[in-house]
Formats: sequence, structure tokens, C-alpha cells
Amino acid sequence: MISQTVEYALRSVISIAQAGGRNITAEEIARNTRVPVSYLSKVLQLLVKAQIIMATRGIHGGYSLTKSADSLAILDVVNAIDPLKRIHGCPLNLTTHGNQLCSLHRRLDAVLQEAENVFGKTTISDLLAESPVHPPLCEVAQVGVPVTVGAVTV
Repeated sequence: MISQTVEYALRSVISIAQAGGRNITAEEIARNTRVPVSYLSKVLQLLVKAQIIMATRGIHGGYSLTKSADSLAILDVVNAIDPLKRIHGCPLNLTTHGNQLCSLHRRLDAVLQEAENVFGKTTISDLLAESPVHPPLCEVAQVGVPVTVGAVTV
């Protein structure tokens, strides 16, 4: 349903959000997200162009979110990269269907609508807070946040 590029963009935004407001380099994002650096640069450029993230040059440069993680929805990221394509008319251009969708395309569009609704209601902050035991990109160490593995907190 979503492209690999959208998946990479979501991982990148989560990684940037986990940095807690500090700039994070493309190399750190690539390591955290397991996205090849060469492809990641394209994804980051798209996110900058869509004003989801901003890039800062210099010794303490890197990437940061343009707004808080609690006001950034999954749908914002999806729409920045590869928007969901709702079905508004017969994809086969069948004149017998007119502007009515057949049962197949009506159901496919219903799934897309539900995905759009869920993605629109879910913020990046929601993803980070949902499960402290298994946060997104859970092997990424967050600065100042203790991590519990089994019975040991490190």
C-alpha cells in the first residue's frame, strides 16, 4: 500500500524525532534506519522540500523536524513522498459504470480511505509513545533515555 520510499521517509522522520531536538546527520539517520545513504539523501531532500524537516549546514549541522512530533501526522509524511491515490472514478473508464465505482473499486477505495484516516490521526509522537518496550527503530539508543533489555536497565 505504501512505497518503500514512504517507509524510508517515515523511518527517517522517526529517527530525527528520537534525536530530541538536536540536529542529526544523514549518516546517523542511515545507521538508525538501515537505509542506504545514497538513497536516503533523495528521501531527505523530498522531506526538506515538503518542509517536514530542515537541513542545517556546519559543524553542528544535520536534520531536524520543522514542527513538533506531536503535530506531525503519518499522513503528512506519506503525502510529502507518495500520496495515497483514492479511487474517484472507474479506473477502467467503463462507460457502463459512469461515475459509480464497482464493488471491487468501492472496497479498494474504502481501504485507502481507512488508511488515510488512521494515518491522519496518528502523529509521530503517538508512534514514539505507543510502546516504550518496543518503540519504532528500537535498537536506536536515545540520549538520556534508559533502555531495558530483559531485567537489565542500561
